[in-house]
Amino acid sequence: MRLRSQQLFKNVVDELDVKVFTLPTCRNCPAAKKISQEVAQKYGLTFREIDISTPDGQLDGLMYQILSTPSIALGEDVVSRGKLLSREELEAEVRKRLDR
Repeated sequence: MRLRSQQLFKNVVDELDVKVFTLPTCRNCPAAKKISQEVAQKYGLTFREIDISTPDGQLDGLMYQILSTPSIALGEDVVSRGKLLSREELEAEVRKRLDR
């Protein structure tokens, strides 16, 4: 049973990633990026910064319906739009998804 639960946890971690949507002119984006990178590293998640001023970033932003920065997505769920989450808030969102 323990091996099965370890495999399920690994599958969730493999599917869950942290995406931070940023703009070069966003004053809160550097802090959102730093917090997100640290939380991703703590939980063994993949981190990705998406600059929505680039053509590829604009497409990714459209897929997640991102209109403001900083915005953060965990997996397919957007947990913050245009708001800087604290480390504690982001960690709580990660733990909710890992506990499923």
